[in-house]
This record gives sequence, structure tokens and C-alpha cells, in this order.
Amino acid sequence: MEYAIEVSKLVKRYKELLALDHFDMTIREGEIFGLLGPNGSGKTTTINCILSLLKYDKGQIRVFGREIKPSDYELKKQIGVVFQEVAVFDELSVRDNIDYFCGLYVDDKVLRKQYVDEAIKFVGLENYEKFVPGKLSGGLLRRLNIACGIAHKPKLIFFDEPTVAVDPQSRNNILEGIVKLRDAGATIVYTSHYMEEVEQICDRILIMDKGKAVATGTAEELKNMTKNRETITLETDALTDADLEVMKGLPHVYDISYENGVLSLYYSAGRNNLVRVVNYLQEKDIAFTNVHSKVPTLNDVFLEITGKELRD
Repeated sequence: MEYAIEVSKLVKRYKELLALDHFDMTIREGEIFGLLGPNGSGKTTTINCILSLLKYDKGQIRVFGREIKPSDYELKKQIGVVFQEVAVFDELSVRDNIDYFCGLYVDDKVLRKQYVDEAIKFVGLENYEKFVPGKLSGGLLRRLNIACGIAHKPKLIFFDEPTVAVDPQSRNNILEGIVKLRDAGATIVYTSHYMEEVEQICDRILIMDKGKAVATGTAEELKNMTKNRETITLETDALTDADLEVMKGLPHVYDISYENGVLSLYYSAGRNNLVRVVNYLQEKDIAFTNVHSKVPTLNDVFLEITGKELRD
């Protein structure tokens, strides 16, 4: 297994604050890796240490098998960064912005023009080359920001909240573009507060909290770590205490609540849970409405593991 990033026993302190507590992480080449954590969990510190923008106290970081150092410009040429805050020059056109950032890594003018042309086409800004950033919509501005970060064709790309405050169409275009970069061979590190995005595009996900890695796996593997595997709710005013006792005894039910005519059953495993509930109610001729079955989401996993919402 080839790793794009290997982080081992990383420790970073800010005076009395332990930002990273012997943090471990490995990212495989050619995958989209989601890095999730509540505010203050250490995500930004981790990324800045990997980029050699921040010194750390202990541990080791290897990028493509090499220990990264601030002066290792050849290795840094293989890295692209798209930060949450749009960082472009207001006085430069779309093309000139992309050309400037690409020129930081590519000296050959002919090759740079080719790369700039390809970046413009990749993000769909062909009709906006001469526009200055102030004339672009929020979604187009995000696309420009991405083009500036990936024009030099890096092998490793960091995306930090790339879809914040953009319309649904632009968000879909950005996500599709990230998947295309992965399919073309790039390794992607992706952070977002939108769980549905992470679940949609990430091959693996790491949840960190208080400077530690607390869970790693695919979206499905993470969901399998939660106690709750299904929640069934329905509305009925006709349940007796005896009915509730029967419900508590159904296979895989670990908790039950019945308030204001709403019955909720919580399951730890099993199939056909809904069928059993409906069959019982029909056998007893108990009227019911608004039946729902809900399986755990990635947000449920995050909440159970960290005790916080991702957007907290």
C-alpha cells in the first residue's frame, strides 16, 4: 500500500493547550480522504503541520514517503491547497490569477499556458477569462479559487470547505470536479461541515476530537460503530401498557418511547424490524399513521462519537 501522507504520534502544543495528542493518520495515494472534527478538534493544526507551515513538538510526517520540511520546495510543488477563504487578486483577471499561481510552480511559459488553459476548462470558466473576481458570482469565484490551487497539477490537494456559500449547481460542479481529480490520479484531503458531501465523495473518513483520531473508515464502517442501527416511529393513540411490553420484547429493540401519541422504537441490529411492528399492530387491529424508518447517518455517528454536532 502506497501512502500519500503518513502522520505518526504527532504532538503540538500552544502553551498549555494540547492541540494534537499523539495523532496518527495515513492517507492512501489516489483516495479522497475526509478529515472531520468539531471546531477546536485539531484539523487546521494538522493540515498546517503537514504543509510545514507550523512547527510541531513531537512525531513524524511523511509525504509521498519523504519527511516534509519547510525548505523542500520540490516536494511542495506536488501539493495544492484550496483554502476556505477565497485567496485571489482582485485586480487580476480570471486567466491572470490562474497564470500567476501556476507560475509559482511552473517556469516553462509554454507548459504553463497549457496548464492554465486546462484549469480554466476543468472548472468551466471559459466564458469568464477576462472577468475580474469582483464580477463573478459566489459559485464562479469558488471555481476560480480551485483553479488557482490545482492548475500546476499537484499530486496531493487539500480542499478546506470548498462549497461554503455556493448555490446547489455550483456545489455539484465542484464535487464532480474533485472526483475527476481523484480519478485522474490525485490524492484529495477534504474537510467540510456538510456531512452529505463527505458521505457522497470520500473513500475513507477520519473523525478527530481533542487532538486525537477517534474513528477511521468508510462511511458504512463508521455507521456500523454506532449502537443504533434503525429507529422506527409511528403515530397511534391506541397503545396499552401491555402493547408496549410486547414492543420492548421485539428482536433487537434496546429502547422504546411513547409520548403524545408517538411511538419510537430503537434497534441495535436486525432485518424486517418494520414488518414485525406493522404485523403486530394489524393483528391487534390498532390504527396507526405516519410510519417512518430511519437508519443512522454520518451525522448521527459524529454526534455519538464526539458528543457534538459538526457545525457546533
